[in-house]
Amino acid sequence: MTRTVLKVSALVLFLGLTAGCATTGTDDVAMKADSAASAAAAAASAAEAARAAADRAAQAAANAQSTADRALAAATASQACCDANKASMERMFQRSMSK
Repeated sequence: MTRTVLKVSALVLFLGLTAGCATTGTDDVAMKADSAASAAAAAASAAEAARAAADRAAQAAANAQSTADRALAAATASQACCDANKASMERMFQRSMSK
């Protein structure tokens, strides 16, 4: 977005320098002003598209983080169950060995 603004600013500066000191007709000046305005509109459109893409990427990242958090919670619960089963089996083995 910053690069687009810089490019538009450079274009406007170039147009201003090339047209600023020369004596031209009003039609030529109007044409250059319209060209600069359309370039600025294109830059604004590109910046809006980039912002929308960044918003979509942020939403996708948030969804991925949510999925990863749920997976971590499920893995933690599974490990706790596994640890409980192991402890129970150890106790049963110890009881059978002591008899």
